[in-house]
This record gives sequence, C-alpha cells and structure tokens, in this order.
Amino acid sequence: MHSSKRLVRGSIAAVLLFGAAACSGRPHGVLIPTHQDVAGVSRVDMLVATTRAPDETEPGEMFSGERGATLSFADITVSIPPDAYRKVGEVQWPESEPPNPMRSFTTVDARILSESAALAEFNKRIAKTPKRQVLVFVHGYNTRFAEAVYRFAQIVHDSDAPVVPVLFTWPSRGKLLQYGYDHESANYSRDSLEAVLQALSRDPNVGEVSILAHSMGNWVTLEALRQMSIRNKGLPPKIKNIMLAAPDVDFDVFRRQIRAMGVRPSLFTVFVSRDDEALAVSKRVWGDKPRLGAVDPNAEPYHDVLARDDIQVVDLTEISSGGGDSLGHTKFAEAPAVVRSIGARLATGQTLSDGQAGVGEKLGLVAAGAASTVGAAAGVAVATPFAIVDPRTRENLSEHFENVGRNAGNTLDHGASVLRPTP
Repeated sequence: MHSSKRLVRGSIAAVLLFGAAACSGRPHGVLIPTHQDVAGVSRVDMLVATTRAPDETEPGEMFSGERGATLSFADITVSIPPDAYRKVGEVQWPESEPPNPMRSFTTVDARILSESAALAEFNKRIAKTPKRQVLVFVHGYNTRFAEAVYRFAQIVHDSDAPVVPVLFTWPSRGKLLQYGYDHESANYSRDSLEAVLQALSRDPNVGEVSILAHSMGNWVTLEALRQMSIRNKGLPPKIKNIMLAAPDVDFDVFRRQIRAMGVRPSLFTVFVSRDDEALAVSKRVWGDKPRLGAVDPNAEPYHDVLARDDIQVVDLTEISSGGGDSLGHTKFAEAPAVVRSIGARLATGQTLSDGQAGVGEKLGLVAAGAASTVGAAAGVAVATPFAIVDPRTRENLSEHFENVGRNAGNTLDHGASVLRPTP
C-alpha cells in the first residue's frame, strides 16, 4: 500500500514538475522559407535524411510524425542571430510572422530532394569541408521535425564544427504521451539509419564520419551500429567519433551492444550526469535498472566495464546548462562549455579525455579507459522522463495536468487501493 501511494504521489509530482511549462505553445509553420539574405546573421546548411512521412497539409511543417514508406531527403538552411542578440546554447524561436532574423532563428531555404539530388548536393559540400568530415545528429523522443532541425542548427553553429551537417530524423509524433509509438518508430528506423551510415562510410568523397545522438536517439543509433558491425564484421574505419548524450539506454543492454560491435580506443564518448532528473525517473520506470546516461563512472561495476571497452566518459554533473533545461537532460547542447568542446574535438581530432584545460578539466571529464487520475498520472510519469526539455515542448501535458491536478487530492487513497494486489 505504501509503495502504491508513493507511485501515485511520484506520478503527480512529475505532473507538477512539468505543469508550469505545459501551457507554452510549440512552434508551428517555422519552416516556411524567407529566401532572405540578411547581413550579420550566421547560416547553417544541413542535409536531412528522414523516415518521417511528408506533411502535405500544414505549410511550414515539411514532415509529420507519422512513418514514411521510404527514406526521404531535404535541404534546409537556417539563419541564426548575431552573437550579440543570443546566448550560446539557446534556440530562439520566431515570435512573429515573418520572423526577425536578427532576433530569432529563421528558415532561409527548405526543399525536399530526391535521393540523387541529395547526393549531388552532399558531394558539393563535402569537397569544401576540412577533413571532408560529416556530423550525423540523431534526436530524441518527443521531437517534431522543425524542433530537430533548429536544435541541430544551434549545435552546429555553437560548436563551430567544421563539418557537413546531416540530420537523421525518425518519426516522433512530438507528443508527451506517445512514448510507445516513438519507441517503436525508433526501431522502425534503425535499418534506414544503418543505410545512411553505410552510404557515408563507403562514399570515397567522405574522410570522416562523426555521430551525435541524444536520449532515445541513442537507442536507434546503437542498434544501427550493432547491425552494421555484424554485417561488416566491424565498424567502418571512417567512423571516428560516436558521442552519446544523456543516453536513455539500459546499462546492461549497452554493454551487450558494445560487445557485439567491438570498439576502437576513444571511438565512443558518453556524456553522463547524475543530476539528470529525466533519467532518474526513467530508471524507476524501467524496473530500477541504471540508465547509461546517469551512471557514476567512478563507481563499480561501471568503471571497470567502461575502462575495459575503451569508453570515454564526460561527467557533466557539476556543469550548469541553460535556463530551459530544468531537468539537466540537454546539457550537451545548452551548456556553452560542452557544445564548444564538441566542436573542438571534431576540429582537432583530440579526444575529450586528454585532460587538457578547457576541455577535460572544465567539463569534469573522467578518463575511464489509466482514465482515472491514477492512470493519467502514471501515464505522465512514464512519458515525462524521455522528453527533450525545452520550454516549448510540453503543450500536450496541459490537458493531463489539469485533470490530474483537479482530482489528485481526492484520489490518492482510492488509487492506492486500486493498485493494491488482490488477496
């Protein structure tokens, strides 16, 4: 009975945690291109590969959260305001129409491409890039297409990484309580992600491939790499960096995945944070099994496992991120020192674990060589740990927050009795 009450109270606490921001609206229609060349702003040109279905009903959306029958491609240019008008780590969403490029991120160009056109555009860009390096970004759960585009544009700009950005975006409905659908959509997309990585690795124009995955995106990434390694009898040598940010992956499962694919020294870098509240709740949801992104890399058995498999670990526990990351789940993108260090790694080829001041020391690096209130609250508790934490990503919670909050006081004891096992 007491554990049941704690479950319900914990669920309601999760609702309260997100409730204050639940009324914030999410961006819509921001991918309508302005085709304006504004002096003083920065531009990020990215190519997109997606398993999402095209959205032909809503202007400025391009792709929906539904599953596409084939892999689709796009080319998108995003402008970013001058540094004087923004903070590193922030995505400044347009607040007016048309947007003001000096104050907000703006879509300059956006077009869907055929596979052949995407390849031709890619080859033009890679030829002009130092080291002919590609950065593939795989987003997490509860992420709409435009949110993935703008977040990746922010990462590329703020890291100042000399790469060709390639966004791999899978069908997330961008709804807080659609975790099950999103998880299966990630599974649905692993073959397509593997195909993209295989193509990049075999392209003679490509010198290096780096991968950055976040949250649930780590699951689809690790599964694709595992398949790739089994098929190729090892990972391609062109894959130089695999960066796993706040991975919401069972530690034991990760250990099996790494063992199946094999690793080269310093190939993997894991960004962990013991104050990641989203992963803390996730651990409870998944049977109290440790999540990779929240382990203590100095404690056993984690230290020995990470050292044995040559996994580099960057501990972000003591790092403060931006004001929009209340759960400490997006430090890799919002904390200026972290996102800049990612760019430094890609630019110089040095590992983040070399102990150099400004990278290792500042980042705390470790060189580890139902319909009722009860049902609604439980649903929120399961869903909330996996969200990309952004002030604009929680509009779907408002209806559940209102219902749960109204009835919470009257249903705690009833909920506990419902959950109590029958004698």
